[in-house]
Formats: sequence, structure tokens, C-alpha cells
Amino acid sequence: MCYDIHVDNQEKYVAIVDYQAGNLRSVQKALEKFGARSVITSDPEQIRSADAMIFPGQGANDSSMRHLRSSGLVDPIKEFVQNGKLFLGICLGLQLILEGSDEGVEPGLGLVDGWVRHLPAGHKIPHMGWNTVNFRIDHPIFSGIPENSYFYFVHSYYADPEDKTLVSGTTMYGVDFCSAIASYNLVAVQFHPEKSGDTGLILYRNFVDLMQKG
Repeated sequence: MCYDIHVDNQEKYVAIVDYQAGNLRSVQKALEKFGARSVITSDPEQIRSADAMIFPGQGANDSSMRHLRSSGLVDPIKEFVQNGKLFLGICLGLQLILEGSDEGVEPGLGLVDGWVRHLPAGHKIPHMGWNTVNFRIDHPIFSGIPENSYFYFVHSYYADPEDKTLVSGTTMYGVDFCSAIASYNLVAVQFHPEKSGDTGLILYRNFVDLMQKG
């Protein structure tokens, strides 16, 4: 399914990947606050032509990966990141960029080496609500966000990348888990910036600025 299909070829735009796993319109509305043109799309060619990508998601590992494969979206997403274009994964969009998950049997995109693990017992699952993020890496997408700011989470699993230098933010909930990854053009977060008030909007503003400068 695609929305806002008409895109001026001379104007930069963000592809918001539609694989039936999230409230995409709320992400689009956040981008619109900063004047960004965006398209919600499952069209591989429209994704390839975009200047930046947001890979959102709420749902399960296996059904999401199967839908991505059946829609022909796996290669365009991987090529997009490998070509150095700006990428932002959100919630499930962080987990799916790893190699696989405790949640199912389908392999992930494998853009980042590592595994998705279940949050430990002893706390209410899913982890739902506001929690702080301790930022560890000075990446421009986090510019202007105060240390230990609160963001909104809804998840039962967390990303565990092999290369710990990629971990740009951590959050404590039974375990000090990776809540953000950042490396050059690839950024992914476990929380939902579009549900995180003014602080989350700072992240989207920075994302739009990076796209325009790129």
C-alpha cells in the first residue's frame, strides 16, 4: 500500500516503509512538523529513490520478516543502508536489522551482527511506558537531547549487537539493554520518538536536518 505517491523528483523525501507493522501516519505527521516531504510506501523502487528512510514497526519478528520478503523489500532496504543513505529504525525496526530473534525462527535483515533477546523475568512484560535513555555516542541525530531524557517504550525484546561500540543509548529495565544504535548513516532506537513528546520531536528534527544536509 502506498500513500502520497506523487513526489517531486527535485525535492528530497523520506520513505516510510509500510510492511503492515505500525502506526505509520504518526511518524509522517512528526516529519511534517519540520517541513519534510515523506511517502508511506511498500514500493521497492520508491524506497530505492528516497533520500532517507524510516523503518518503523510494532509486531512480531516472524510475520514481519515474511511480509518484507514476500513484498520484495529486503534487498531494497539492505541496499539503501549499504549505499550510505540515512536510515532510522524504530522499535521493531531496530530489532529486525539484527541477524535473528528469540521471538521466532525467521532470520533478520543482518545489517548489524547480533541477536534480539527477551527481556528478563521479574519485571512486567511488555516493558510499556516512559523510561530514560543514557546516551553513550555523540551522534548528530541526538543533538540537543538532554542526557537521561524520557522516551516512550512498548516492547518485550531488545537488541544485543555483537559490536558494543554501536550501542549509542542504554535503558535499565531488569537489564541495562541497548535502546539505541548509531553508526554513520544507520540509526535505530527501541523507543518511539513520535510518542515521546517534545524530546522525541527533537530527534525527528535532527533526522530531517541530516537528510537536507546530505
